[in-house]
Amino acid sequence: MARNSKSTSIIVVTTLLIILLTAVIIMGFFFPRQQEIIQGEAETSEYRVSSKVPSRVLELRVEEGQMVRKGDTLAIMEAPEVEAKLMQATAARSMAEAVESKARNGARRQEVQGAYELYQKALAGLDIAEKTYQRVERLFENGVLPEQKRDEARAQYNAAKATAIAAESQYEMAREGARVEDKAAAEAQVNRAQGAVDEVNCYVNETVLTAAADGMVTEIFPRTGELVGSGAPIMNVAMVNKVWFTFNVREDKLQQFSNGKVCNIFVPGINKTVKAKVTRIKNVGNFAAWKATKALDGIDLKVFEVRITPIDKVDGIVSGMSGVIEE
Repeated sequence: MARNSKSTSIIVVTTLLIILLTAVIIMGFFFPRQQEIIQGEAETSEYRVSSKVPSRVLELRVEEGQMVRKGDTLAIMEAPEVEAKLMQATAARSMAEAVESKARNGARRQEVQGAYELYQKALAGLDIAEKTYQRVERLFENGVLPEQKRDEARAQYNAAKATAIAAESQYEMAREGARVEDKAAAEAQVNRAQGAVDEVNCYVNETVLTAAADGMVTEIFPRTGELVGSGAPIMNVAMVNKVWFTFNVREDKLQQFSNGKVCNIFVPGINKTVKAKVTRIKNVGNFAAWKATKALDGIDLKVFEVRITPIDKVDGIVSGMSGVIEE
């Protein structure tokens, strides 16, 4: 009796297993395995807005999420130290310009006139000294005056001649003005001072931060009144016109994504299908996710980053939106 009961149980279990296996086969036939979805995320190029000089946030002209155009004012910074440097550079330029003007214009009219009068005085002295020497020379030849007197008169004549030559040189220098080299040096000093002013003006202009390209303000870091260091980011701006989708694809699916291949991406955020093209396939490194298949006598499958870029401009796509590849 016990043997018959055990046989009956085995038959029942076997029958149930056959029925379950048949049901699984039927379900697999009528309900095929759902196709695997490849989902990615939209990304955009961003640039950081920052100031070249340490400054304080005086005013923020935009808010997070606001669209901006190239050249729009984003923030105004305050840098009193730069203003002081500008005053110093401007004063140095004024001084260099005064020196350059003096070198270019030469001596004043009164100085030229004074040099001329000294030259005329030296000529008059030379004339008297020459006549005196000639008289003494004749008297010496006639034996009236000793040789000592003749030598003294000749020395005075030579000294007057040298004085007249020196006075003439001073007069010519005053009339011609500064040397060419002095004028060039003074002009170079002006250019140098102007360069310092231009440099400081560049720093002053950096206190008004403007948008380098069209985009959307995604993040603003400091608040009004806060101090920021040189080169510290003030805000991030996403260039929404430069958008692409990034997908992490297992290598057994890579044959679907050759470079240049055109595919359709459905974007739920704008409820629209976008035509795009594969532009890059990149190895994301050994730290990326792997699909272990060795337990099934297979191999481990590595993940690659596939970038797909819309062919045409699409409005409304922002960084972080999902994208699904349509088969």
